[in-house]
Amino acid sequence: MSIQDSPADLSELIRQVETLQSDAARASAVSALGMVRDGVITGEGPTTLGRIHFSRSLDADDAAWCARILTAAGVRDIPVSRAEVETLFQIGEAGADRSDDGRFDDLLAKAVVHHAAAASGLPVPPRSVALQPGTAIESWAPTTAVGVNVEVLEWIAAQMRGKRRSNRVLKTLVAACLIGAATLPLVAALPAVIDLAT
Repeated sequence: MSIQDSPADLSELIRQVETLQSDAARASAVSALGMVRDGVITGEGPTTLGRIHFSRSLDADDAAWCARILTAAGVRDIPVSRAEVETLFQIGEAGADRSDDGRFDDLLAKAVVHHAAAASGLPVPPRSVALQPGTAIESWAPTTAVGVNVEVLEWIAAQMRGKRRSNRVLKTLVAACLIGAATLPLVAALPAVIDLAT
């Protein structure tokens, strides 16, 4: 779908995310997040209707769209997917100007950690709990890298590397929650895996 899609198309995607299950709902969620991304890039489209929205800006409504999509009924009990996280990274990169009081960065960090932990076979709470603004990530995220898949860490590092906008929250969480103090020597030995200094 493109940014020319109508509000009815967005409503249909949201309905699918809220009513379909697992893979079909997740695919609809990725498409709906793509519409948010396109709206952030252009300042136009169904997610920006009824308000002034400048191109390359990310506001509280954009963050609220992302939260609504990621916690819709059809996906709230399954882990955040890599495709969803990739689209969130694209949204974050597109939003050069921010007026969301940090809500998007909080959501992005929680979604990344939720995906990484689940992809590594670690237990995670439902997204409806994990992604809420009032839920501290420390209450559910892994505190060490024991059991975290190295390929997942490499993928996160690749997503973070070279970004115009730095997500300090995410970098801190990757260091504290995923890698943990016990494995920091591993990170020092493998600088290509993740660069926390940038």
